[in-house]
Amino acid sequence: MKIGNIEFGSQPLFLAPMEDVTDIGFRMLCKRFGAAMVYTEFVSAEALVRSIKSTVSKLTISDEERPVGIQIYGRTTEDMVEAAKIVEQAHPDVIDINFGCPVKKVAGKGAGAGMLRNIPLMLDITREVVKAVNVPVTVKTRLGWDNDNLIITDLAEQLQDCGIQALTIHGRTRSQMYTGEADWSLIGEVKNNPRIHIPIIGNGDITTPEEAKLAFDRYGVDAVMIGRATFGRPWIFKEIRDYLDNTGAAPLTVDEKIDLLEEQLRINIERIDEYRGILHTRRHLAASPIFKGIPDFKQTRIAMLRANKEDELKEILKECRERIKAIQI
Repeated sequence: MKIGNIEFGSQPLFLAPMEDVTDIGFRMLCKRFGAAMVYTEFVSAEALVRSIKSTVSKLTISDEERPVGIQIYGRTTEDMVEAAKIVEQAHPDVIDINFGCPVKKVAGKGAGAGMLRNIPLMLDITREVVKAVNVPVTVKTRLGWDNDNLIITDLAEQLQDCGIQALTIHGRTRSQMYTGEADWSLIGEVKNNPRIHIPIIGNGDITTPEEAKLAFDRYGVDAVMIGRATFGRPWIFKEIRDYLDNTGAAPLTVDEKIDLLEEQLRINIERIDEYRGILHTRRHLAASPIFKGIPDFKQTRIAMLRANKEDELKEILKECRERIKAIQI
């Protein structure tokens, strides 16, 4: 599979762009464990044009995580074109346009998945962004606004005609938000459309190696993008990659996994600062599936989410190691 001149090999796995989740520390770990492409948190075009410091900081990428995409969202062609030009100066490998975010503060204002109610504007933005930059432009979107407007099969052709070089489809409508099951059948229809010649990336409900294999085998997608299942679990890419490639590699131990979460904390503190680095990391710690077997973990989880010092979090993780070992004895 290729996007522009970037070669990804067979059945690549991508890390989905997620607000307050895909910071640089997390991206670097996901890359190390097999993510073929990682994406930054999504970036507001309007805030970028206004040079809002917190938004501009999201453009920081490292050569260690390449290939890396920067995703932008907005509601006017002018802002999106200007933002794309600014993003290009950060030298991403791909600029991705978000037409899929369903949350009210984005979609409710006409951006993200809100564009599914204004297809002419969506297509105008896409065409103009493609024209404005020299890096590959891709799009991420949903099946449609609601179940009465499942427009993705036609929309995919229209977006392709605008010049995008890959399309990611999340198998839900905007109205579904993140509820119910993702519908991969329509993703498969797009992929099997003989008029579609760009890569199709499937997204939604991939939580296990078996589900990833099914997505490739049944629906024929060129790549699989993984989102919420990565929270506190950057090694999921290794688990899936090992399964797809039938490597027979041993899974990571719990100690190794906790080491990685501590490394993520350290990277974020070094690259951001202690306060914000902890904010970015502690939600991953609290969401990590490796702690689910600990009895009465609720209070520990609350302590993780309240911690604001590196030493505090490390002490909590040390306690978690000991409690897990006690369970295993």
